[in-house]
Amino acid sequence: MPDGFSPRYRWGMMFLLWLLYAAFGMVARSISPLVTPILEDLSITYSQMGFILGSWQLTYILAALFAGTVLDRWGIRKSVFAGMMLIALSAILRYTVSGFLGMLLAVAIFGAGGPMISIGGPKTISEWFDLDSRGTAVGIYTTGPWLGGLIALSLTNSLIMPLTGQSWRLTFVVYGSATALAAVFWWILSYRIAAPIPNPEDRINRIFRSLFGVRTVRILLPMALFSFAIGHGFSNWLPKILETKGLTAAAAGWSAALPLVAGIPAVLLVPRLVPARKRNRTIALCSMLTIANLLVVTTASGPLLYLFLCILGVCNSPFMPLMLLILMDSPEIEPKYMGSAGGMFFCVAEIGGFAGPLVMGVLVDITGTFVAGILFLVCLCIAIFTMTCFLPKGAGDDSIPSG
Repeated sequence: MPDGFSPRYRWGMMFLLWLLYAAFGMVARSISPLVTPILEDLSITYSQMGFILGSWQLTYILAALFAGTVLDRWGIRKSVFAGMMLIALSAILRYTVSGFLGMLLAVAIFGAGGPMISIGGPKTISEWFDLDSRGTAVGIYTTGPWLGGLIALSLTNSLIMPLTGQSWRLTFVVYGSATALAAVFWWILSYRIAAPIPNPEDRINRIFRSLFGVRTVRILLPMALFSFAIGHGFSNWLPKILETKGLTAAAAGWSAALPLVAGIPAVLLVPRLVPARKRNRTIALCSMLTIANLLVVTTASGPLLYLFLCILGVCNSPFMPLMLLILMDSPEIEPKYMGSAGGMFFCVAEIGGFAGPLVMGVLVDITGTFVAGILFLVCLCIAIFTMTCFLPKGAGDDSIPSG
């Protein structure tokens, strides 16, 4: 833990980071329940909508390559504030768009700021918390985007849209303004966090080569890619999938929030309770259970649909926190390089975050249903299950040199 930081201050700043991550999740998910009015208002196709839904992940991929190093050198205070203001700008600019290209660019800006918060959190946890408390910290932190997404999915059509006169444009302004306010709170209250002293010998290419030389990193990267493709591909289209089953827009929003509601306890408890030696097997089990639930959700209706949406949230939610804990606890990766390691992790992961919604949209245009897209996600679950068998059981031998 950094010198001069009391446990109370450390956990207080963790709460602030959690609040920012919740705003991140709120803006990221806010477009999903608004797909139908956006499609109609902007006169765009499902493939174009899929491209829009995944566009911020594409920008994120490029930004994440450098965000980890920026965090390592600038520190989390400046980096996180700048990232959150870009996220707020992305939401507010959607008010002004008039077609596909404008919406694409506005959503893409989100990806330029996103890496600062999603990478900044794991870096902070690796530096401020020891091995015994990291599971708890990661579990708490990871619930942020889940709760933010829950707010967006459940309240957009049932509360925010009616308050804004059914204006999807003003709805984005509401979410963007709330995000900017959270960023200002962070800037004011994080004044005690000093910027790190950069090491001139820590070159980006040297650090990345060293990180990629770690076997655990090489296996986790494709696992992260596939898990994000599953999560983003399914969740971004879930409200529309439910609308095709006959649900109203408001009911689809509430129903699409069920996996998030059920997933929050799992995110809190699983990273804390699962011992390090069983993380691989837990990820493998979750991937198999996700397959079963994806197939049932595609075909079920009524109470059975809602039940399996909840079970799906429990099964799918532990993927990211468990992978991050495996990454953090790798003895080959020093805490001061966790920003760069997190940058690699989320950069590759968001390739899947971009490809998942896009492939789903393209498959709907080709086949006319979401069945083919669900089968695509099932194949990715099988791939994750297979790769857990190759994760090292013990510590590696080569550590990243410290300078």
